[in-house]
Amino acid sequence: MKAIRITSYLAVALAWSFGMHAVAQMPPRHPAHRPQPPPHPPTSPPPASKPPQLGDPLPGLTKAQMAAWLDGKDDFESPETEASGLGPIFNRDSCVTCHNTPVTGGAGPIDVTRFGRTDGGVFNPLVSLGGSLQQEMEINPVLHEVVPPEANVVAHRNSTPLFGLGLIEAIPDDQILQNVHNTPLDGVVGKVAKVADAATGKTLIGRFGWKAQQATLLSFAGDAYLNEVGITNRLFPVENAPNGNTQLLAQYDTVADPEDVIDPTTGKGDIDRATDFMRFLGAPPRLPPTSSAAAGRSVFQNTGCAVCHVPLMFTGPNKIAALNQQQVWLFSDLLLHDMGALGDGIAQGAADVREMRTSPLWGLRASAPYLHDGRAMNVDDAIKAHDGEAKAARDRYMKLSKQQVQQLIDFLMSI
Repeated sequence: MKAIRITSYLAVALAWSFGMHAVAQMPPRHPAHRPQPPPHPPTSPPPASKPPQLGDPLPGLTKAQMAAWLDGKDDFESPETEASGLGPIFNRDSCVTCHNTPVTGGAGPIDVTRFGRTDGGVFNPLVSLGGSLQQEMEINPVLHEVVPPEANVVAHRNSTPLFGLGLIEAIPDDQILQNVHNTPLDGVVGKVAKVADAATGKTLIGRFGWKAQQATLLSFAGDAYLNEVGITNRLFPVENAPNGNTQLLAQYDTVADPEDVIDPTTGKGDIDRATDFMRFLGAPPRLPPTSSAAAGRSVFQNTGCAVCHVPLMFTGPNKIAALNQQQVWLFSDLLLHDMGALGDGIAQGAADVREMRTSPLWGLRASAPYLHDGRAMNVDDAIKAHDGEAKAARDRYMKLSKQQVQQLIDFLMSI
């Protein structure tokens, strides 16, 4: 018995010694160095007489809101560094790198990769192996992430445009609920994405992202700061480990979390400023319709596109005048739909592997390539790839005359 006790004591002592050695090998952690540009003073918005352009702020902002939009744009365009908390694994070092076509806040051709494993119809995001989002960049090559061999599903996603997102956020939930068809209409049902919102702690209706996986712009910003740029924040304070390797993370993560903290002078962190930029970013301006585009509106309705791509919704009462009871010509029902073969195979939030959110069509002329993975270089190819609940509308499209197809495309390029 005494020998056993001695052996046990030695094992404990060795384990303690090894643990202290491991701790000693961990690099010291320091606060993030995140210098901020000076805030913009209250600024007048562009004159109402000026024709609206992509990338303009919402019309009707106050001078203080305009200054907040400019402050947010500064942050959106500023690159992160290792000292500010970049990484250790990330996709790009700034928001604008992925959202820049044709202006800051637009879409972008850069894809991100998601992976997972489906067995027996059940999707596993392989979280313990770094899934479902792969970060393709790192601050040191030893941290490089790969799609693990366990994955049998790999999907690519384009960056979505951010124009008019404040208006979309301000649409009341009951309007989105009204878009659900309890009895299938043209094969279309749709479902709301009920998601846990990190910003409010409530279950809300998701409306942002390819899978409607985020319900508020603040959560949308916080998620992107963590998962795309590697900046932890008060909503998402835990770093991603490269392919799930927490030892590697501990070795190379030298900046204390959360890296984005609230500035006591402004009461805002970077995720708040990025939210201001998105919330006050204007909707894509519609172009004056040509005769062909005007005819294409009827083709759009008759083909059945408008069943999912609902042209118009409205914001509710809002303390921000620019968002108060406004028309929102987004051309989306903000619902999830079973898209059949067009689904990306990834389950996320409330969305199953075949379900995708109806993408808003406003500003379509500036968001090529199309579809979630950018496979379609033009609108014609994008429509032909529709499947699942969109199959009936796609089949009608395939029977249109060349003139009707051109009218439809001209309409879509004008909204």
